[in-house]
Amino acid sequence: MGGGGHQTDQLSAGDRGPYAVYTWEEVQKHSRRGDQWVVVERKVYNVSEWVKRHPGGRRVIAHQQNNGASEAFTAFHPDQRLVRKFLKPLLVGELAPSESSEDHKKNAAIVEDFRALKEQLEAKGLFRTNPLFFVLHLGHVLLLEALSLALLWNWGSGWINTILCILLLATAQSQAGWLQHDFGHLSVFKSSRWDHLVHKFVIGHLKGASANWWNHRHFQHHAKPNVISKDPDVNMLKLLVLGNVEPVEYGIKKLKHMPYNHQHKYFFLIGPPLLIPVYFNIHILQTMYIQRDWVDFAWYLTYYARYFSCYVPYYGFLGSIVLLTIVRFLESHWFVWVTQMNHIPMEIDHEQHDEWLTMQLKATCNVEQSFFNDWFSGHLNFQIEHHLFPTMPRHNYVHAAPMVRELCEKHGVQYQVKGLWEAWCDIVRSLRTSGKLWLDAYLHK
Repeated sequence: MGGGGHQTDQLSAGDRGPYAVYTWEEVQKHSRRGDQWVVVERKVYNVSEWVKRHPGGRRVIAHQQNNGASEAFTAFHPDQRLVRKFLKPLLVGELAPSESSEDHKKNAAIVEDFRALKEQLEAKGLFRTNPLFFVLHLGHVLLLEALSLALLWNWGSGWINTILCILLLATAQSQAGWLQHDFGHLSVFKSSRWDHLVHKFVIGHLKGASANWWNHRHFQHHAKPNVISKDPDVNMLKLLVLGNVEPVEYGIKKLKHMPYNHQHKYFFLIGPPLLIPVYFNIHILQTMYIQRDWVDFAWYLTYYARYFSCYVPYYGFLGSIVLLTIVRFLESHWFVWVTQMNHIPMEIDHEQHDEWLTMQLKATCNVEQSFFNDWFSGHLNFQIEHHLFPTMPRHNYVHAAPMVRELCEKHGVQYQVKGLWEAWCDIVRSLRTSGKLWLDAYLHK
C-alpha cells in the first residue's frame, strides 16, 4: 500500500501530513457525501467542504471521485493558477510512485497525446478570443429585440406584426441562449470574474433564467456526457428510454411508465414543445428557491420587469403572457433539435471510466459546417470540439477540428460528421430503435 503498507489505512490525512502518499484504492474509499477526495495531476485533495462552494456545483465533483479529475480539471478551468490557490489548502498528499497517473487502466497514450494536442492548440492561439465576434453577436440579439418593439411602435399589434414580433423574439431568445453558453463556459474574457458577471446579465436579464442553475446542470453534462445517472440531459424522468442499455434494463424489470415502443411519436408532443416552457421554467424556479439563490432571482425578475413593461402596453398582461408562451414554445423546438442531434443518437451507457477523448467522442458527433449551421446552432455543430475544449471560443472550433480528427484517426476513435437533416432524423430513428429494444426485453426477457 502507498505510504507504508497496511498501516496507512489506519492513518488520517492529518496524521500523514501534506506529503503523504496514497494508492487509488485508498483514495476511492473517500467517495461519499461529506467525505470526498479527488486526484488532480497525481495530487490528492480533500474537497469534502469545498464542494459546497464550488461554482460548478457539488455533483460535477462527485462524478470525478472514482476516476481521477485531471482531464476534467484542465478542460473546465482556463485560469488554472487561480484555481490552484483554492486547491492548495485542500491538499492531503499525492499518489504513491507505484500508482499510475490514470485510474481504471486508462490508455496513457491517448491521455498524453490529447494533452499534447491541447498544448498545440494553445500555441496556435485557438484559446484566444476575438472580441468583435461576441460584440457583434450580442449586438444582433439586441437588434432583434429592438426590431420587435419598433414594429409595434410604428405599425401596431395587428396579426402580421404580432407574428413577425414572435419570430424576432424567438430568434433573439435562441441566439441569446447560445451567447450565455459562451460566457457560462468562461470562453470570452481573460478574467473568469467578467465571464461570470456577463453570464448573469445575458441568461438572467436577456433570457429570464438562472446562471447557477445552468452551471450546476450543464457542467455535469460536460463532465459525463451520456452517462446514465450522471448526465442530467439523459435523465428523461421515465418519459423516454435512451440508447441500447437503458431500454433493455427497463424491459427486463418490466417497467412501463410510458408506451416506450411509441416514444418516437409522442416525443414530438412532450419533447420540443414543452422542455423550455414547462420543465425548464419550473426547474429554474425550484432550484433558485431551494438554493436560496436571491442574486439569480433578482436577475430573473429584471427580465420579466423589462418584458412586461415593453409589451403590456400593446397586448395587456394576459396577452403578453400568451405572447411569451408562444415565443418559448418556438425557442424550445429550436433548442431541443439543436442540442439533441449531437447526443441522443450516440452511445448512452453507464460509467465506463474512459479517457476524456474517448468518452466525449462516444457521446458526441458533429454536423456539417456552413454559415447557416454555425449561426443556427451557435457553433454546436462542432459539438466534438466544444466538448473536448469547453473553454475554447467557438469561432475557433473550425480551426481545431482537423487536428482533432487526425488524433482520433491515430487512435481509432470514431469522429462522426453528419448533415443537419440527417442528424435530426437520427434523433427519431434512435428513439424508435430504443423503443423496440424495450418492447423486446419487456415481452421476452
